[in-house]
Amino acid sequence: MAANILDLLIIGGGPIGLACGLEAKKAGLTYVIIEKGCLVNSLYHYPMNMAFFSTSERLEIGGIPFVSNNPKPVRAEALEYYRRVALSSELNINLFEEVESILKAEHFTIVTTKTKYTAKNIVIATGFYDIPNKLNIPGEDLPKLRHYYQDPHYYATKKVLVVGANNSAVDVALETYRKGAEVTMVIRQNQIGPRVKYWVRPDIINRIEEGSIKAYFNSTLAAVRKYEVDIQTAKGIVTIDNDFVLAMTGYKPNLPFIEKLGIKLSDDAVMQPNYHADSMETNQQGIYLAGVVCGGMNTHTWFIENSRIHAEKIVKDIVKKRKGL
Repeated sequence: MAANILDLLIIGGGPIGLACGLEAKKAGLTYVIIEKGCLVNSLYHYPMNMAFFSTSERLEIGGIPFVSNNPKPVRAEALEYYRRVALSSELNINLFEEVESILKAEHFTIVTTKTKYTAKNIVIATGFYDIPNKLNIPGEDLPKLRHYYQDPHYYATKKVLVVGANNSAVDVALETYRKGAEVTMVIRQNQIGPRVKYWVRPDIINRIEEGSIKAYFNSTLAAVRKYEVDIQTAKGIVTIDNDFVLAMTGYKPNLPFIEKLGIKLSDDAVMQPNYHADSMETNQQGIYLAGVVCGGMNTHTWFIENSRIHAEKIVKDIVKKRKGL
């Protein structure tokens, strides 16, 4: 049991959670960051060769410079940067510790897999990468179907089916193809996604047009079996041989956890959590949101570069309340 009452407990040790920790430390608040996985856990599980959309200065937190050798930083550089920020700033971070329950009385009691904390305020900065959007088709539970991808070498010489048409799917298709996989894409729309990185989109279009990568447009994956898959196309079911399915269908935040805390969600499909834009405080006093989780199911609204400011808003509001302003 924590002996002292924290000013702030931050749930999530990603870039925005770290940014909240930096701001809290700067303001002289007592705080702890809780992360259920490793440091910047979501970034760690990104594809090994992934390059960011943003330039390095737009990924900086706490005013600490991020120097990259590339015009667009890659995963390894981001991991190095955020690790150095956390260590050099001596942030209070407890890793591989998951929140089990949160109770509200005079203060919040946060029970984790390791201990118990008492805090006056909570920040939820849990991102969205933990829960994949399921296909809900027969065979989705087979080991050959994966919603996460890291290294293309594993798929060399194998028949790989990639589901999706946006950045993750395109990167997976191109990388596995270039490592010797026989790649087929299943795309719900009639084209490659318009948000695909501008320097990558022509590459995948050209590979499809020349036949190096097979693509089924206006199609969905219907079923997965051990050595083959069924694809629902406009002309009916097509069955092809298959070794692996990489379903790059996106991810979603843990909205049930947020709702369980009494935070209201919008009634539409976006399910956006309720919060005040000037302070990031939710309809539950003392509970704040930061980062991509603020967008609900619309995970393309908030990124590192435009949600870094959430940390400043949150800490400013907590300090103001503490002063009785």
